Amino acid sequence: MNCIVTGGAGFIGSHLCEYLLHKKHQVFCIDNLITGSRKNIEHLIDNSNFTFINQDIIQDFSFKEELDMVFHFASPASPVDYYKYPIDTLRVGSIGTENMLRITLKKKARFMLASTSEVYGDPKIHPQKENYWGNVNSIGPRSVYDEAKRYAEAVTMAYHREHGLDIRIARIFNTYGPRMKTDDGRAVPNFIKQCLHNKPITIYGDGTQTRSFCYISDEIQGLFSLMMSDYLYPVNIGNSEEYTILELAKIIKEISQSSSNLVYKDLPIDDPKCRRPDISKAKELLNWYPKIKLRKGIETTIQWFKNNSLRG
Repeated sequence: MNCIVTGGAGFIGSHLCEYLLHKKHQVFCIDNLITGSRKNIEHLIDNSNFTFINQDIIQDFSFKEELDMVFHFASPASPVDYYKYPIDTLRVGSIGTENMLRITLKKKARFMLASTSEVYGDPKIHPQKENYWGNVNSIGPRSVYDEAKRYAEAVTMAYHREHGLDIRIARIFNTYGPRMKTDDGRAVPNFIKQCLHNKPITIYGDGTQTRSFCYISDEIQGLFSLMMSDYLYPVNIGNSEEYTILELAKIIKEISQSSSNLVYKDLPIDDPKCRRPDISKAKELLNWYPKIKLRKGIETTIQWFKNNSLRG
């Protein structure tokens, strides 16, 4: 099948491109490289089934090839990136999403939106089920990402209801693994970089806030399983095992054999106190659940960072 992956030079997008190529699909990777990197896809360039298109999807563009599936993953995804590019984040979630929906509709293809657990905001329901409407500050600094994704879900559903477009909506929870940027502000790459350099490990708040962490290979299999299903509504794709940020820091310090000490800083505005998906829907509909345990995934990720000289 012919597949578009927007944001295909990003962390998750590049792994998705790789997975689709392994499945013998034709992959068109679209990325403007604002937050993505050519390094993430350099090993794919010589594959005859892979085409890289340097394109900002906020701008109008045409796609001449036949098309079967669109995986819409274009967006800054870490706080550092969407704080740096707030308007671009809002525009790719709105204008960019609608541009891709129009192309998908014209080509009579299937569309997947990479949504996020951030649509739940700082949740008052725990763990988070797909029918929870969320608790989002619409004018806070994180809102440029949260509301962009909430709008993207709304416009995706509108295209389904008005035009009958075949859609999938994946609500992605914290994902980690090789090809993450060390400077994107997220806990796993931050802690690994600090530990490998024996620098202080930065804990925001008191470290009791919780997250769940899904290894990238598990995440990709869940996303592809959802795309190949016939379910039209949001599905949580993530790991339901919950850890405090302090527990994560200690695990990374132990595995990396670091001499780093812990330092504490103020918690960022609107930072969620807890985040864990209820993945019963994914288990029931897709027969999918994560298999890689955190320690194993962290070991692999640390080794990748060592082998790649902690590139940013």
